[in-house]
Amino acid sequence: MTKRPDGFGAYITVTAAYWAFMLTDGALRMLVLLHFHSLGFHPIQLAYLFLLYEFMGIVTNLSAGWIAARFGLSKTLYGGLFLQISALMGLSQLDPTWAVGTSVIFVMAAQGLSGVAKDLTKMSSKSAVKSLSPNGENNQLFKWVTALTGSKNAFKGFGFFVGAALLAAFDFNVVTLGMAVGLLIILLGASIFMPPGLPVGNKQAKFSQVFSKDSNINRLSAARFFLFGARDVWFVVGIPIYFHAVLTGDFNLTPRESFFIVGGGMALWIVGYGAIQAAAPSLLRAKDKPLEILVRLTCKWAGILTVIPMLLVGASIFGNNGEIWLSITLVLGLMLFGAVFALNSALHSFLILAFSNSNRVTMNVGFYYMSNAAGRLLGTLLSGLSFQFGGLTLCLVTALTMCGLSWLIATRMTNRFKLQ
Repeated sequence: MTKRPDGFGAYITVTAAYWAFMLTDGALRMLVLLHFHSLGFHPIQLAYLFLLYEFMGIVTNLSAGWIAARFGLSKTLYGGLFLQISALMGLSQLDPTWAVGTSVIFVMAAQGLSGVAKDLTKMSSKSAVKSLSPNGENNQLFKWVTALTGSKNAFKGFGFFVGAALLAAFDFNVVTLGMAVGLLIILLGASIFMPPGLPVGNKQAKFSQVFSKDSNINRLSAARFFLFGARDVWFVVGIPIYFHAVLTGDFNLTPRESFFIVGGGMALWIVGYGAIQAAAPSLLRAKDKPLEILVRLTCKWAGILTVIPMLLVGASIFGNNGEIWLSITLVLGLMLFGAVFALNSALHSFLILAFSNSNRVTMNVGFYYMSNAAGRLLGTLLSGLSFQFGGLTLCLVTALTMCGLSWLIATRMTNRFKLQ
């Protein structure tokens, strides 16, 4: 097998930088959620804190592919890390004496900056995999992209636990400042030790090229929109707030004890989710399977995913909040959903790269993750609204609807592949 010069070294450096970023991203999400919940924010207000984060992901992904195509992947990677440092520095200045409205606006602005940072870093890292992997080897590409995606989710999951644990032990402002300093060290290290191999950019790239004319990419992006909306509609607000209420109300735990358990549980969920993503090529026995078969697998697993929230809706309708059997059912259902969701996500992440050639991979990845961010934005908003007006049951009904739509769209991907 022939590898590009320094390709693997650049891949490792990009992956390490992405790991560090996702650690702070996961920690920051849990910090903001639990800190403001402890201040008395209701579910819709908590959802508001993340809306600009998700909205800026849409804007960023739409333009980031074009920016990377013009100026190179290393610049967008470093830019993402720098913006995350700036967001963390800003949040370290949050004053608890501010009025609720002022705090919400300030945190939304900082989260918006973090949203730009996340998607610049994600687009750069995922596009780098396509650029650095050996030409024409789908099996190697699937392994590299699932290893990157799975490992970053493990780090993000660990970040959930770190964020909850640090919030229980230290002041919010101290934690965010410390994370900013740590990420600055990573940025400096990546810029110094990054080996050659990443595309340097093409000044002739046009913004209009961002929009794909390939029906497979457009359908995959639409399926991704509803897939991630289905996850976030119960993951962002519903699950953490539900279990925090159960632990503090029915089990008489203190808020700090609940923070550890909720944060630790969500961390384990994401770590397990990431591990399954990384193992997806083996679990799906994808070695040497043609692209057509992998598309069919995507449709199959999207259908399986839809069944899980359907069963959980039934459990939540016939159960009462706080009943131990319902809590156990939800935990088991959440674990199963995470495992099947991970396989769906891994297949999607591979297909967007397999459908693209290296000349416009940043454009396609940017467009695809714009759909991802739009789905998360809708899921985040519906998470707060659903939980506020219908509790966890309505969150699950909404997730079921979005899973079903993702499956229906995935079945529309053609079996005749016309790669760009």
